[in-house]
This record gives sequence, C-alpha cells and structure tokens, in this order.
Amino acid sequence: MKIENGSKLLFIGDSITDCGRARPVGEGLHWNNLGNGYVSIVQAQILTKYPESRIRVINMGVGGDTVRHLKARWQTDVLDLKPDWLSIMIGINDVWRQFDNPLIPECHVYLDEYKSTLDELINLTKPNLKGLVLISPFIIEDNKEDAMRKKIDEYRFAMKEIAQKHGAIFVDVQEEFDNFLKHYHSYALALDRIHPNLTGHMIIANAFLKAIEF
Repeated sequence: MKIENGSKLLFIGDSITDCGRARPVGEGLHWNNLGNGYVSIVQAQILTKYPESRIRVINMGVGGDTVRHLKARWQTDVLDLKPDWLSIMIGINDVWRQFDNPLIPECHVYLDEYKSTLDELINLTKPNLKGLVLISPFIIEDNKEDAMRKKIDEYRFAMKEIAQKHGAIFVDVQEEFDNFLKHYHSYALALDRIHPNLTGHMIIANAFLKAIEF
C-alpha cells in the first residue's frame, strides 16, 4: 500500500465526503465520527487489513462546499492539521449551482476559477505532503449528452490534468459509476444523481483503495 505506516490521511470535500462526520474535526473510531460514507469505509478497510499500520484518518468534508469554500477554510482544515496524505474530492457543487441556482451567478464557480483555485491550494500544501489523491467530481448519469453530465466531465478532465501536473494520484469515480450503470439505472445508487447510497459509497471507497494499491 502506498500510504506509509503511521501516516495522517485527511479527506476534504463536500457532502459526499462529509456524510454527517463529527465536528469540528471528524476522526476517531467511535461510531460515525468519520460519517457514514466512503471515508468511513476506507478507514474500516485499512484498519481491518493493516491494523499494524496505525494510519490516522480525518474527515473534513462540509456539505455544499465548492472549491471556493475549500479555499476559505484551507488554513484551519488542512494546513493546520498537517496531513501526510491528502485526498480532495470537489467540483460537484461548483457545477450543480449553475443548474439548480441559475439566476444566482455569484454562487457559481466556473471552470477557470475551479482550476486556478485547486492549483493554488495544491501548491500551498504539496511541499509538506507525502502523497496527494484527487477524486473526480461525478454525476450518476450515463447519458453523456445530458447538460450537467457534460459540464461535470469538463471539471473532471480539468482535475485529471491538474493531478498529472502535480504528480498526484487521480481517482476517476465517474468512470466507476459509468461501469455500474451498464447494469443498473441510476436510481439504484442515488435518487438525485448526486448523493449515493451505501453501494455508491462503496464504489468510491473501492476506487480510492485500488488507487493507493490497497
């Protein structure tokens, strides 16, 4: 496994990461401290298979966040916590607000801002990291001509380019969901195409674990 023993692994993102995690810092082995989503699954898998690794998992997801929100809390929620490994999943709300709040442009995060902000945050953090993982934004929708799906793909491919630029691990969860949707309708994972059930979170967790060579 790529993550070294004794490492501090911090996840940051939006509601998909948050999933009801403890405040102010989501960590610990008590029930639901890490939320009830993919972060909790990742910790459980690492803890059961590699109990000797003593990897400390922290969840700093906040529901509704865009990359603009991450920038506002980056110092307290990432830099001050001094992670060894950092996982970032962001971009869904950056796109979604353009569709569910089309008349409120001040809450929209367009692609140029998304790319420049993500790049800035990585530059601030990378010198102190042993490893960086970028998890793609996604929509649980296999129609690639759907307007929001097309926009998500733009942000997803932008994140992939940023990952390549910084030598980060890129986890393409959109591709994983697309593979699942060859067999099931999106309702099998999420009623709103965004917030996945346990099966969806397992897909994200498995993709992350595969990427770190679990």
